[in-house]
Amino acid sequence: MVRVSTIVILAGIGLLLIPIPPVATILGVLVILLGLVLRLLTDL
Repeated sequence: MVRVSTIVILAGIGLLLIPIPPVATILGVLVILLGLVLRLLTDL
């Protein structure tokens, strides 16, 4: 089974690839950080 944090990190990487620089880049980085926090602090 895939962990939720892995899906969140992959979604953040996907946002980084969207060609809307200011919005997608900021959201991508925030989503990746959220995924890392989920992985470190929880079992999700």
